[in-house]
Amino acid sequence: MTRFIQMNRRLLLGGLTAGIGLAFAGQAGAQTTGGRRKLVVIIARGAMDGLSVTVPYADPDYRALRGSLAIAGPGQPNGALPLSEVFGLHPALTTLHDMYRVGQMRFAPAVAIPVRVRSHFDAQDVLENGGEGLRSQSDGWLNRALLASGGAGALKGLSIGAQTPLILRGSAETSSWAPGGRVRGEDRIASLLQDLYVSDPMLGANLARGLETEALAMTMQDGTAPVRRNDVAGMGQAVARLMTGEAGADVVALSVDGWDTHARQLAQMQTRLEGLDALISGLRTGLGEEWTRTILIVATEFGRTARTNGTQGTDHGTASSLLLAGGAMKAGGSIGDWPTLAANRLFEDRDLAPTLDVRSVFKGVLLDHLGVDRAALDSTVFPGSADEAPTLTGLV
Repeated sequence: MTRFIQMNRRLLLGGLTAGIGLAFAGQAGAQTTGGRRKLVVIIARGAMDGLSVTVPYADPDYRALRGSLAIAGPGQPNGALPLSEVFGLHPALTTLHDMYRVGQMRFAPAVAIPVRVRSHFDAQDVLENGGEGLRSQSDGWLNRALLASGGAGALKGLSIGAQTPLILRGSAETSSWAPGGRVRGEDRIASLLQDLYVSDPMLGANLARGLETEALAMTMQDGTAPVRRNDVAGMGQAVARLMTGEAGADVVALSVDGWDTHARQLAQMQTRLEGLDALISGLRTGLGEEWTRTILIVATEFGRTARTNGTQGTDHGTASSLLLAGGAMKAGGSIGDWPTLAANRLFEDRDLAPTLDVRSVFKGVLLDHLGVDRAALDSTVFPGSADEAPTLTGLV
């Protein structure tokens, strides 16, 4: 019962704070009326090790630097899944590899935020505010993109989690969903709240929509059973159900935690990447036909050291990998240059050196996929970034 109260309090308060609350999410079962494009941004919080995600197995310095953390090349036991003559994908990412083989996945192996910091909180702030530096913006670039895409209400934004992340905070109205326990019709607290707010046009409507949204999102596609809390693919399908239909969300932000792998990294990365792959698989399945109009971004605040530390892990680094997937993708390989892992090319003699500003990739997606104007991208969405040209023109 405690979990139920907490979950519904988040839903109710989140709806009131957002202004439009969960109105669109409660109607997500409606039939799609057009070819609206979708964007999902997943933030891997904790500094995801890019050298384990897109594995540079053919780089001559890779195995010596990584030691016991090195992943074998394609065709070997537990080897990477082939992407190119240089790169492979971590063996846990089977869904993403299937997407790559049909031209629905690409990767940037050496991206970074525009400033060099190794604090999780500071780097996440820069990644999400979209500006030139720490706390340079009080709102998030994805929220500003909602406004730049056609004004208030042109696209519907949705955040997944107990709190709206900085990336989606700002003037554009957004909604939120905090996954919780399944709401039963006989729950006494729900009945009491419904009775209490029955005459209140705002509180009553928000509570009803929140309860409806929870029931919709947490029910399996066949309507027969609730999504289990440890069912990552099911959670992906739940998010997808809030994106489909005439009133479904167009732009979604969510976070996946647990990437700060200072020790015993091999097992941790296997678990985390299996979960990420299952989440993406669930999104693809749940979106159905909408997947053909969807782009998904996986980004992290910074990478990890090229060398293994003394506890079979890695420490805070600089460049990392960024993943792009979706049915709206055009086929292609890596994005940006590969700096190599040669000793004289490492950043500060310890990290993978960045060759691409992460904002360039974000710009490319927003420009080509959502139609955000280049001038707005340079001045409003990512202030002061005119020198960073959008990558990936011709995505769709």
